[in-house]
Amino acid sequence: MARIVVIGAGMGALATAARLAVAGHRVVVFERAETYGGAVAAVERDGFAFDTGPGLLLLPAVYRDLFLKTGKEPLESRVELSQVEPAVRHVFANGTEVSLPNASRAGVGEALDAALGAGRGALWAGFMNRAREAWDRSRRPLLEEPLWPNWQVLADREPYPAVPYRRLLRKDRVAATLSEVAELELEADPGLRALLEQYALVWGLDPRTAPPSAAVLPYLEQTFGVWAVRGGTRSLARAVYERCLARGVEFRFGAEVTRIVEKDGRAAGVECAEGTVEEADFVVAGVAPGPLAAMLPGTDPRAGDGMAPRSGMPSRLIVLLALRGARPDGTPHRTVVHAADRDAELDAVFGTAPGPPERPTVTVLRPGDPAGVPDAEHEAVTLTTTVPSHRADGPPADHDRQADRMIEAAERAIPGLRERLLWREVRTPADIEAATGAPGGAVPAPALAAAGGRLLHPSNSTSLPGLFTVGGWSHPGGGLPHAGMSGTLVAGLVVEGPEFRGSR
Repeated sequence: MARIVVIGAGMGALATAARLAVAGHRVVVFERAETYGGAVAAVERDGFAFDTGPGLLLLPAVYRDLFLKTGKEPLESRVELSQVEPAVRHVFANGTEVSLPNASRAGVGEALDAALGAGRGALWAGFMNRAREAWDRSRRPLLEEPLWPNWQVLADREPYPAVPYRRLLRKDRVAATLSEVAELELEADPGLRALLEQYALVWGLDPRTAPPSAAVLPYLEQTFGVWAVRGGTRSLARAVYERCLARGVEFRFGAEVTRIVEKDGRAAGVECAEGTVEEADFVVAGVAPGPLAAMLPGTDPRAGDGMAPRSGMPSRLIVLLALRGARPDGTPHRTVVHAADRDAELDAVFGTAPGPPERPTVTVLRPGDPAGVPDAEHEAVTLTTTVPSHRADGPPADHDRQADRMIEAAERAIPGLRERLLWREVRTPADIEAATGAPGGAVPAPALAAAGGRLLHPSNSTSLPGLFTVGGWSHPGGGLPHAGMSGTLVAGLVVEGPEFRGSR
């Protein structure tokens, strides 16, 4: 039985701790905050409750597997899941609206034909068929296996089978970015372009530079479905935390790790801010690259994998709205209100002088969960948009003004919103940084193949023996399902050693 220290209590770290404890190891988790869950947090006020992290769950199979492998108990015995129907409503800049059904390829095609014009559904279906090929080619190495030592193969090989377009007396043109996929393969239809590009934008990826392999993002959602958790995704975090407790994992909250102890060339424990040292046979770090590097002064524990930790990723601005009045029957759980000028929005978020976009794309969540409101005559709404990460050395961002813009956009989805507003709270990138420790409040995206490897994440193994990394800043990247997969990979590497190649 090994003694294992886990730094951080985010979802990937919790998943790792539960799996290692079931394998017979003694696990202790050090968390600088006073609670678990990391980015999967919540705000409660005046009887209202809001998720401030992900509001919906993709691939619940990841957490079903976690609960079965750590207790032979179904996930649904601990949390109540329901498929969201429709999966999403889109409100485009020209006022056109379309509601897309959950996990129904045929239904999505019919909805697009009805809203955008005949043939639009067939264009999207053809794109999704190619996205399926990209998923089939990249799923295992990107999600189910530790990052290959020859990860450059993933970096250089584009799994998306882009359609070549012949040009008279010129070389065939093939889409090299997600935006070019929209231009060439979706015939530059403005609605389809907006639909496709927002899948990248919501993860802080610029569709003008994201590779075609980002097609797996809409494929993942439209094929496997979107799920809501009763009580919010915070309830899922609570269930995983309680599973850890049931398996004997020890938690120390309010305990900030400042140094990883090295002995005889390997990780041998951690030192906390108050000077206490906890010895360990293995250390698992569920923290962002900057804080991790600070725990090992003068070294980069990931230098051995040939990849530098990514930085400068965008963040999110979140506005929590408490509304008077009942949520109308048939209200979609999620609505995406698209910006009028997507290029201007992308320039604002990703340009050389980034700043909050004047008219942002806003995701509106209206859960309709009785657990989130004081009574049936009130509604809790969450607005989210992608913004540049916080810069301590830069000019202060006017987040209140940006919140006003988001509410203005959301009124296209919620008529009479301002008249119903009781109060609002704003969660800024600086707030995300304070809660998660991620510099600038940056939010990690899922790993993607191609693009020279810049959208891959560093390996879970490090150049320091005995030290592993887990969570959104490590392979396979950000997102609730990816965090659970990360936990599976790290537990396998600790238990089976470097020969571990993923569960089959």
